[in-house]
Amino acid sequence: MVAVTRTTRNIEITAENLQEELHRLEVQRHALERELAAVTAHLSSVQQALAALQGLIRTAPPAASRPEVSGPVAAVPAADPVGSAGPGPSAAVEAPATADERTRAARSAPDRTRPARHESERTAQDQGKYGRLTEQIMEFFATTGGTPVRARDVAAALGRDTDAGSINAVRSTLDRLVGTSRIRRAGRGLYCAHSS
Repeated sequence: MVAVTRTTRNIEITAENLQEELHRLEVQRHALERELAAVTAHLSSVQQALAALQGLIRTAPPAASRPEVSGPVAAVPAADPVGSAGPGPSAAVEAPATADERTRAARSAPDRTRPARHESERTAQDQGKYGRLTEQIMEFFATTGGTPVRARDVAAALGRDTDAGSINAVRSTLDRLVGTSRIRRAGRGLYCAHSS
């Protein structure tokens, strides 16, 4: 009788553990689906930008009449998403079809004839743009007392958890702060302040 009761209890414990695992896997699946949707959207926007730039390259004047470009210009290779073995989403990338679309693409493309900004101008402008998030994150870690937290929790504490792009911006900033040794990685996906 004792062996039967013990076996029944073991089965119940195993069933409870599997229920918890099922819940955890469903949450993880939803998170991965959201991340996949964000990556797909980003891929689409990169393909559109590349198509616009390729359209500009096709309609650009011959090399002899192009203005002198100051600073290095990188060649833009054709996009081939990782894992594509044949026609797929990348095969749909073409130049804009109408003159209006080419005009809009030309206006949104960077001006290649403009001289490169000086490093000091770039640094000051980048500090104004990105310094606020960095400082908010550092202020948040000052209140955690060295407790490891996830990027999503940091984003939620800063009110930047509205979409995947905002969370990814926080995650990228956290990785940059780890790279500059302002915070440290406490484990996979966990960040914490340096202990004083």
